[in-house]
Amino acid sequence: MNDIEKNLLREVAEIEKVPMGAYNIRENGEGIKRNVTENINIVTKKDKPGIDIIIKENTKNESVHIPVIITQGGLTDIVYNDFYIGKNADVVIVAGCGIHNSTCSDSRHDGIHRFFLEENAKVKYIEKHYGEGEGTGKRVLNPQTVIKLKKGANFEMESVQIKGVDSTIRETIADIEDEANLTITERIMTHDEQFAKTIFEVNLNGENASTHVISRAVADNNSKQEFLSRVVGNSKCFGHVECDSIIMGNGKIIASPQIEANSIDANLIHEAAIGKIAGDQITKLMTLGLTEKEAEEQIISGFLK
Repeated sequence: MNDIEKNLLREVAEIEKVPMGAYNIRENGEGIKRNVTENINIVTKKDKPGIDIIIKENTKNESVHIPVIITQGGLTDIVYNDFYIGKNADVVIVAGCGIHNSTCSDSRHDGIHRFFLEENAKVKYIEKHYGEGEGTGKRVLNPQTVIKLKKGANFEMESVQIKGVDSTIRETIADIEDEANLTITERIMTHDEQFAKTIFEVNLNGENASTHVISRAVADNNSKQEFLSRVVGNSKCFGHVECDSIIMGNGKIIASPQIEANSIDANLIHEAAIGKIAGDQITKLMTLGLTEKEAEEQIISGFLK
């Protein structure tokens, strides 16, 4: 691999060399490297672009890396990946996409990921998005995540947009059964003329189903972000959505929360806050020798952690 390819993999999947365990690396619309294990199989779909990842029940302490990189201008890449996680499995899945575009044509990746967790299965899912390149062509990323949790399953999702993405629509839809839990932490920063839209829809269908969604967003320059969330409680359940945002320059952020209780025992909470960096925070850091810009960067870095 050349330096551009290596840097993209490092940014989105923290891959410095060939990862341990199961992996599938996709570049410019084609799978280029793959490895399977005794407990984790990866099969190419026959009817559309993408793969099926099958994880045996009781699989523990294993990981799957499925990063996508695009280095070709003018490419639109669509991939459909389905994950089947067996009973009592406990695994880490690392995805994400990096685009390097130095052309005047747009490069785009749409990743549709579906997760089917059997009873008491547990997944930590890490997804990072990153763009770079000096070209005028846009870097567009549109991830869609569909999550189905059976009784007692646990899905922890960390979704991060690092930088350099000109346009993104990020959609997550989840159906949660008895005693199952979904936790999502999202961190997004936009600048210049960039646009980001996040859509969450969580259906708490089972008894004692729960979800906790945390979104941290920073919009700088003339960028714009939209955050739409809908949590539906159909039984005795708990749902908490927390959206905190910082605007800088001429940045704009719209937060549209919606909670729907269809059961008297549904306990649903939504919190949203949008503001700017407090002047006294900057002043305090400047007294320690930081410039105003360095102080802002440190505050933002801590906010997005």
